[in-house]
Amino acid sequence: MKEPKAKMSAAAKNEAAWAWAFIAPTMLGLIILNFYPAVNTVYQSFCKTGDFGKGNTFVGLANYSAALSAGETWHSLWNTIKYAIIEVPFGVVIALILAVFLNKKLKGTSAFRTIFFLPMVCAPAAVAMVWKWLYNQQFGLLNNIFHTNIAWISDPKLAWISIGVIGVWSVIGYNMVLFISGLQEIPGDYYEAAAIDGATGIRQFLHITVPLLSPTTFFIVQTRLIGALTVFDLMFMVMDKTNVALQNTQSIVYLFYTYAFTNGNKGYGATLVVILVAFIMIVTVIMQRAEKKFVFYN
Repeated sequence: MKEPKAKMSAAAKNEAAWAWAFIAPTMLGLIILNFYPAVNTVYQSFCKTGDFGKGNTFVGLANYSAALSAGETWHSLWNTIKYAIIEVPFGVVIALILAVFLNKKLKGTSAFRTIFFLPMVCAPAAVAMVWKWLYNQQFGLLNNIFHTNIAWISDPKLAWISIGVIGVWSVIGYNMVLFISGLQEIPGDYYEAAAIDGATGIRQFLHITVPLLSPTTFFIVQTRLIGALTVFDLMFMVMDKTNVALQNTQSIVYLFYTYAFTNGNKGYGATLVVILVAFIMIVTVIMQRAEKKFVFYN
């Protein structure tokens, strides 16, 4: 026979009540701001927005059929992947090199850390305005310095690289701070033992730093890859709607914004979001499996 459950004392009930009171705001915030919008987005992907943006008409898989057969969907997804190919590897490698140098006890390291982290705290609108000025074909600083006449953000073949450079510049500081945190967790005894054995600085970096820093590297790569695949504000503020290179740079989130908020077709826009989420989940699963082979936990 099951023993009867012991009744909660008044003090235990009071503690439980206070516990629920403390976590209730967070739970309500998650439900209202995260769970409900996510469920509603999936529901809207099966609907067509009514006339004048009112009401939803259930259309089944019609939106998915239209989106998956549309060339602009795959083109925008490929633009997003191209951006990620530039931002993630270069942002990680450059940040790692800077972190290794700034982790040493040198004069002015705190100032340099602050300088490199500043892009992360700058408003995206300010970043876009400054880089648009730098890239300006007629009056831009880059063309004036190099005495060129390059259409950095107007040339369809070059614009996506220029956007990627801005992305790399924006995330270096964030990645660097995480790498510095990971470097400080590596015991100094490993480097001392390697130095006694005659290992050079490069050998120490390749055989000690890189393997022991792999958990941090994996975390940065995974989070930045998701961030790159959902990029929107950078492209929206740098690329004007009249820009001839827009079709070669717009991300899939930019395409979602166009359909959902400019054209008023929220059902089709929600479908694009669901497709992107499915793609990100596939990428995440692949990375989680790769973690077992490439990540070393000491």
